[in-house]
Amino acid sequence: MKIGFHTDAFNSAYWSFEKCLEWAKKNDVHYIECGLIDGVSWIHGLGYQPHVALYEDPALLRKKMDKYGVQFSQVDAAYPLSQEDGPLRGVPYVMKSIAWAAQVGCPCVDTTDGLHAPEGLQDKEAMAMMKRSYQQILKVAEAHKIIVNIEPHGYFTTKPDMMAEMQAFSDSPYLRMNMDTGNTYIAGQDPVQFLKRFLPRVSHVHVKDVSESLAKAVRGGMTGIAVSHCSLGEGVNADNIKQCLGILRDAGYQGVLSMECEGGSGPMIEKALAWLRKTLKELGINEEK
Repeated sequence: MKIGFHTDAFNSAYWSFEKCLEWAKKNDVHYIECGLIDGVSWIHGLGYQPHVALYEDPALLRKKMDKYGVQFSQVDAAYPLSQEDGPLRGVPYVMKSIAWAAQVGCPCVDTTDGLHAPEGLQDKEAMAMMKRSYQQILKVAEAHKIIVNIEPHGYFTTKPDMMAEMQAFSDSPYLRMNMDTGNTYIAGQDPVQFLKRFLPRVSHVHVKDVSESLAKAVRGGMTGIAVSHCSLGEGVNADNIKQCLGILRDAGYQGVLSMECEGGSGPMIEKALAWLRKTLKELGINEEK
């Protein structure tokens, strides 16, 4: 398996994307995931945001990344497609992200739904709207041969039956799932059982632990965590993560394990990386670099 990280880790540190590349090289990590910005943002332009804008030339960026020995595992275009403006804003955003990902050499684009039920829509109506949106998105994904992952992160996608409905509505091989150990846990689900149910659909994995205090305060009342403020192995989700890694190993998963852990408040993400590498060795899993 491969180890990577989401640049969300350095949001609070106000790092640039290139500084994240430097961190990756220093720590011998060769896979990176970042958010995509559709437009101009002053904080990004000044170098204080660790994500990439769609106006940045993908070929030139790929050359820069090659110098650091780093490549994309996934780009994040997770505008909530279940919300009322999902078809208006989310769909064109994801479509542009797919075309950009193909040019930069990135295999996957991450998508999801909203954290809450959309106002003014029944669940069936919102699900039907999302399916129509994904039908449009998949036409572009198939043309570019880019995987569109649905991440369990919101009101619908953290519910196993609804995730199953979204995965089953299309037989396209480019519709897959981004497993997230932290989001499934904080939503009140069992990450191990969630993974087992959708194992054949998984093409990318977010590895997140959850602190005991956060779990006690909001588990079952939230559907996702933007980035964990708990190092891997130090939270109440550590045993679930180990079990998930064992399941992935037995299934022959060879994709990326993308860490989502706070990086700007001290050595937390370095500790997470050390724990993940140690755990992979204990489980007999080779780290591919």
